[in-house]
Amino acid sequence: MEASLSPVQKKAILICGGPVKVSADFRPPFRLSRSTAGPGAGSASIVLAFDGLRAKKAISRESGDFELMGGVEGYSLTWQGKPFIDALELRPVLYHSPEQAFFNLGQECIFDCLFCTSRKLNKDVTKSLELDKVFELIIEAERKGGMKGVALTSAVVGSIHETVDRFIYVIEKVRSALPDASIGVEPYVESYEDIDRLRLAGANEIKINIESFDPRIIAIACPKLQLPRQLDFLRYAVTVFGRGKVTSNLIIGMGETDRNVLEGVMTLAAMGVVPTIRALKINETNRPVLEEALGKLEPVTPERLIHLSQETKIILATHGLTTRTFDTMCHECTCCDLVPFRDL
Repeated sequence: MEASLSPVQKKAILICGGPVKVSADFRPPFRLSRSTAGPGAGSASIVLAFDGLRAKKAISRESGDFELMGGVEGYSLTWQGKPFIDALELRPVLYHSPEQAFFNLGQECIFDCLFCTSRKLNKDVTKSLELDKVFELIIEAERKGGMKGVALTSAVVGSIHETVDRFIYVIEKVRSALPDASIGVEPYVESYEDIDRLRLAGANEIKINIESFDPRIIAIACPKLQLPRQLDFLRYAVTVFGRGKVTSNLIIGMGETDRNVLEGVMTLAAMGVVPTIRALKINETNRPVLEEALGKLEPVTPERLIHLSQETKIILATHGLTTRTFDTMCHECTCCDLVPFRDL
């Protein structure tokens, strides 16, 4: 099996598969990462690196589709009990991401999209940080060395306007202390003014998520989002941040068709937006509400993920776009997606 699969196929299998089982006495050589945002919120994870690629995977001491073998002298991975990757490394995260100080500024979201688990976490899991503490940790990361960028995301806490104010508070402090830092932001916005304010505060890159290009799915899974409005904000963001500095998540696995996904990619690329194709992570927290609302969901297959990522690369190239114009957030991290021009 090891020899018959390409590195990209192995990464796709990792992305679409379940947790990595580790031994009861597993002690990582560095602290584990724990996501506090999105569908994977609450899970402890490690970054696996092999053949120039990397993937971030939730770990379990009880069970998993994959199993980590070996120790600090060398690791390998099995898949469904068979050899899968014969040589891999464990890579540290700075904060949430390798080489990035990536922070979530808030978890208690007023949107409560069905696929997201962050609002459902206990307070001891979310590890909510005061904004000044986030700033201190970013400065500490810079002093330690190896920080290539700063990224900020947040649930909508209180109101969109208040949440944008929280972004701006941290951005301005970081920009003042680190004038050359690359700063990426992933906010919800409600006006063109919000986008202007984030750019003026010092953000270099922005992600405004449409989540899906299927209006039916958005209406059910994230009813407080309006697709036409999100597209307007993305179009305007390109005029403010520039082509190749604006991105948006397109989540696959909620019942959309491939044709719909690629229509979304073409629409975004025509604006100068570089989308992220994100395979839906279904877990015991979000599965009941998702399937009650959307019906039985077919898991994203590695083959589908590769196909859509390859087609996205072709579309982006046609519009003179690439993921390599990004210095922060998901296109730079590459741990959770197949990233065109970086992974394939």
